Amino acid sequence: MSNSLLLSRRSFMIMPLALAACKTGWSVLELSGLTMGTGYNIVAVDHSKAVNKAELQAAVDAALADVNTQMSNWDASSEISRFNALAKGESLTVSAELAEVMAAAADVNRASQGRFDVTVGALIDLWGFGAGQSPKTAAPSETAILDAMGCCGQAQSIAQAGTTLTKTQDGAEVYLSAIGKGFGVDHVARALASFGITDYMVEIGGDLVTAGRNPEGLPWQIGIETPSSFDRGVMQVVGLSDLGMATSGDYRNYFEADGERFSHIIDATTGRPVTHNTASVTVLTDNAMLADAWATALLVLGTEKGLEIANSRDMAVLFVDRTGAEATSDVTTTASRKFLELTA
Repeated sequence: MSNSLLLSRRSFMIMPLALAACKTGWSVLELSGLTMGTGYNIVAVDHSKAVNKAELQAAVDAALADVNTQMSNWDASSEISRFNALAKGESLTVSAELAEVMAAAADVNRASQGRFDVTVGALIDLWGFGAGQSPKTAAPSETAILDAMGCCGQAQSIAQAGTTLTKTQDGAEVYLSAIGKGFGVDHVARALASFGITDYMVEIGGDLVTAGRNPEGLPWQIGIETPSSFDRGVMQVVGLSDLGMATSGDYRNYFEADGERFSHIIDATTGRPVTHNTASVTVLTDNAMLADAWATALLVLGTEKGLEIANSRDMAVLFVDRTGAEATSDVTTTASRKFLELTA
C-alpha cells in the first residue's frame, strides 16, 4: 500500500522488543512494510504451521488498502476526501468502518471536553506541522489563529446518523491522523484472526494491538520510550495480552521561536500548542483505535485533568511529565488506577 494516508503527525515512542526463537513445532510469521506514511510490523505465531505467508500478506495488504480507500486525505476519491468536498448541509453515506471511526472520534471529543478534534487540521497546518511543511520560525498571529479556528470544531461541524455524515459548518474538513492509524492496526488484526491466528502483535507507527502470547508463551513485551529527543532509551517495559496500546508525545515534532517552544500537540479549544509539562501519554485499552485517540486527547489535557478522566472511565494510562530541561531527561510518571492494576 502507498503512504497516501500519511497518518504521521504525532511522535510515536512504543517499540516491540526483540523476540526469542519460537518453540519446536511452531512457526513464527513476520511481515513488515510501509503504510500511512510510516512502517508496519506484524509478528504472528502459527501453531498449526498451516498458514500460507503469501496469502496472509495479501490479506494484510487488502486490509490496509481498505483503510486508505476510506480515510486517506491524499486520495481525492476516498470517502473522507469526498466528505471534505461537501458543502454545508450536504450528506454522504459512508462505509461501516468509517462510520465506526467517526462515532468513536465523536465520543472521545465529548469526553475530552473538545480537546480531541478531527477537524483541527487547519490549525495544524497554520502552526507548520502539516505533512511536507517546512519548520516555522515564528508563531502565527492571533488573527490567523482565530480564522483557522473558524472552520474547526468537531461537535458543530459534523452530524452523524448511522452511516450518514452531514457537514454542518462551511469549510470544515476531517483529518483522521490521531485515530485512523489505530483503526488500521485493528483492521489488520481482524485479517490475521480470519486465518485462525490467536497469538499476534500488529504495530503501525507505534500504535499496536496484541492477542494471546508471544513465541515464548509470555505476554508481548513492549517498551515505552523515554520522552526525550536526545535519548531513545526504554523507560518501562509492559507485558500485553489482548490489548491495544498507543503513546503520544510532544518531543519529536516542535519548533522554537523567541525562546519559546511550540509542539505539534494543538489544543483545539485555544488554537495553540499545549504549554503544560506533560511530555507523553501511553494508553492501554481494548483496541488500538481507542488507544490512539485517547493518547492524543489525554496529552492535550495534561496529567492533572487527564488523570481525572482516565480514572473516571477506568482507562489504563501512564502520564510522563518533565521535571527539568529536556536534555536532562528528568521526568516523573503518574499512572491511573487501571494502569497500575494491569502492570502489577
